[in-house]
Formats: sequence, C-alpha cells, structure tokens
Amino acid sequence: MNRQQKETTVADLKQLLGTAQATFLVNYKGMDVHLLQGLRRKLRTDGGTLKVTKATLMRIAAKDIPGTETFAQSCKDQVGLVFAKSDISLIAKQLFIFAKEHQNLKVVAGFYESKLLSPQELAFLASLPSREVLIAQLLGTMQAPVTSFVRVLHLLIARLVYVLKQIEEKQPN
Repeated sequence: MNRQQKETTVADLKQLLGTAQATFLVNYKGMDVHLLQGLRRKLRTDGGTLKVTKATLMRIAAKDIPGTETFAQSCKDQVGLVFAKSDISLIAKQLFIFAKEHQNLKVVAGFYESKLLSPQELAFLASLPSREVLIAQLLGTMQAPVTSFVRVLHLLIARLVYVLKQIEEKQPN
C-alpha cells in the first residue's frame, strides 16, 4: 500500500467515523474471508458497514475525532470497524449473534456519542428491542390512561342503563 492509498483510506475512515451513529471494534483473528463476507452482507442489509484495514491507519483516522482517544488504543491485532448508520441496537445484536455462532469474532469496544463502550455495555445495547418495538411500547404506555378512562366512562353509562332498566321493571304498568 503506497502513501496515497493510505491517505485515501484514512480519509475514508475519518468520514465514516464522523457520519456513523455508532462504531464497533471487532477482532476477527482466525476467521476466513468467506465468513467475513457473510458478516458484511448481514450488516449491509441492516444499515451497517464493516471495514477492515491496518490497525495503525484506524488509529490515525480516529485520532482527530473527539472522544476516540481510548477507542483508538483498542485498535490492536486483527481488528475491523463496523459502522452503524441507523439502528444501533440492531447492528450490535447482529454482531453478538454472529460472535456466538463463530467463536473467532469478538466485539472489543464501541464508540457512541463520544463515549467508549465496553463489551458489557455493548451486550446490553444488543439486548434492547428494535426502535420500532420501543416506539410501540411507548405509544402503548401513553395510550393506556386514555383507554382506561374511556373504559370507565363506558362502564358508568352501562351501569346507568342497567339501573334504569331495573327501575322500569319494578314499576307497575
């Protein structure tokens, strides 16, 4: 790789680090190319990107991004960067599912909102439901008091009708 190619790679990585909502660092030592291509395809369908390049180039690219000092230090050995553009928990979930199936892949660290995330925090993030499910849960929670109020009003009207019917039955014609 010549100097021009390295500069282009660093510029691309900087651009991806700056635009991604979250970045995950994975160690793929011992994996073959076929498995990495399968992981790339899975991530691409969910809005993620896997980039593999030299660890020193990753450190150089991460140097100018605020909050990535400790993240850049984790770039050792055979590591790749996974960039999540939209649904962060879905990408984290895909990574942990793939890591469970293939023991050679390890999620080393993550970078989200200028903070370094440990593997434990990433596992929690992966356990979260998707964005759509969270929105549905929130809407259900917001709708519950209104639904209960409507139900109570309906019961009051039904009781009134029942009482009026009882009164009508007791009165002589």
